[in-house]
Amino acid sequence: MKRAKTLGVIIALAAFLGGWQLGQDLNSPAQITSSVGGASYAGGYTPATDDRVNSALPPRTRDGRTLVVKPGDSIQSAVEAARPGDTIRVMPGIYSETVYIDKDDIHLVGVIQAGQRATLDGLGNLNDAILYSGNNILIENFKITRYKGNGIMSQAGNNFEIRNNLVIDTGIYGIFPQLGSNGLIEHNVVSGIADAAIYVGMSDNIHVAHNEVFDSVAGIEIENSRHAIVENNYVHDNTGGILAFITPGLPIKTTYDVIIRNNFIIDNNTPNFGAPGSTVAGIPSGTGILVMAADDVVIESNIIVNNKVAGILINDHANASGLTLDPEADPNADRVKILDNVMENNGYDTIDEVRAFALTELHTGDIDIFQIGPSEDSCIINRHRYNHVGLGDFADCDFTNTDSIHNYLLAGGAQPRVIAPSERGEIAYLGVCTGCHAYAGQLIGPAVEEIQARYAGNPEGIVSYINAPFKIRPDYPEMPAQNYLDAETQLAVARYMLTVDN
Repeated sequence: MKRAKTLGVIIALAAFLGGWQLGQDLNSPAQITSSVGGASYAGGYTPATDDRVNSALPPRTRDGRTLVVKPGDSIQSAVEAARPGDTIRVMPGIYSETVYIDKDDIHLVGVIQAGQRATLDGLGNLNDAILYSGNNILIENFKITRYKGNGIMSQAGNNFEIRNNLVIDTGIYGIFPQLGSNGLIEHNVVSGIADAAIYVGMSDNIHVAHNEVFDSVAGIEIENSRHAIVENNYVHDNTGGILAFITPGLPIKTTYDVIIRNNFIIDNNTPNFGAPGSTVAGIPSGTGILVMAADDVVIESNIIVNNKVAGILINDHANASGLTLDPEADPNADRVKILDNVMENNGYDTIDEVRAFALTELHTGDIDIFQIGPSEDSCIINRHRYNHVGLGDFADCDFTNTDSIHNYLLAGGAQPRVIAPSERGEIAYLGVCTGCHAYAGQLIGPAVEEIQARYAGNPEGIVSYINAPFKIRPDYPEMPAQNYLDAETQLAVARYMLTVDN
């Protein structure tokens, strides 16, 4: 029987502070590695600039204006009037609209007064709250609720900060930066999301810290992305807590160099309510950390408690349900490194597939760490502390911490992304379409191959549909309208989608 949440957290904290060793491997002598003052992990990547910077935004190049939006005004009108370098301050009140920022260097700031926030309310009808494609974007201090599609979504913009927002019940994704470089996501509270509360897709140099995510299918996802740190987050009561994985069929084929450290990952046992057939619909309810086919993932100093399937679950594409394999994507999770984590009461009611594999090692009872599938050059320290299955090929790590790596943000920022007219269709496809459509296989929406067959030679048909989508298939959610894109971009992305081949 699952123990009380409060008791589990207290035990975990006591273990973290006192170094209590949980679990024993009775088949081999304990190899004890000190986690204090030991060797540090250098990582597989060295930023071109100082990696101890704490901001993702470069210095502003000019003194901008401050535009003030009051209740009854339109935030989008202020965006349209703004120039690069301007700050838009939104006063407390209710705003029911979609905000689209296609300019660089805009700061969109909600004003909080006496606990009241600027609130974007989709009324259960609007699809998206805030979307941006510009570089050097700041979004902070908003409450966002009752949208059908996404709360905050980026499309190929570099250098962004998303912080101190409340995102509640916004459909598919809560905070969703995609195809960007150099981003900071911190101090947000996100809940009630049907896919991922925080979803980093096909991006580089990302820092996700000090967020609370709960009551969602996935808490925090690092998908087909590189050089990311996920730390100091409270991740609880989701189907799966923190995920680092490769989704087959996307244009970016790799996930690597991810550090997951110092997080509270507790009670992630919410029944899976993801779209049937989607990637997240395959996440077992009760998963603390999931690593699927991602490489060079470090899992360090987390408190992982009361996740009924497993505290840490590592697998490859061959052992994942509902995936269409991609021959261009490495299907295995290699060079995974598990350092000191506090783990208690995980795997107490695991799924049949995990239980059956555990029996091949004569293991019964709780499972803190479960690994299945080939994994090269992976390692663990102090394995005797945990109840584990499938770690026979894991060596003993020759380092104990990642203290030398503060973050992967780039001092001065990444180079702004400049989109040439000839790239408009490709960038819109990568930044908008691939969040829900893999080339082959189901993600959130149907595969691009299916769309190509349905609309062959008819890009205008795609344009018509994305402006006013309607539900066609019962096994897919209704698509959010993309009518904020201008007509030229809509036609360009439709033509590109009909010609892409992977």
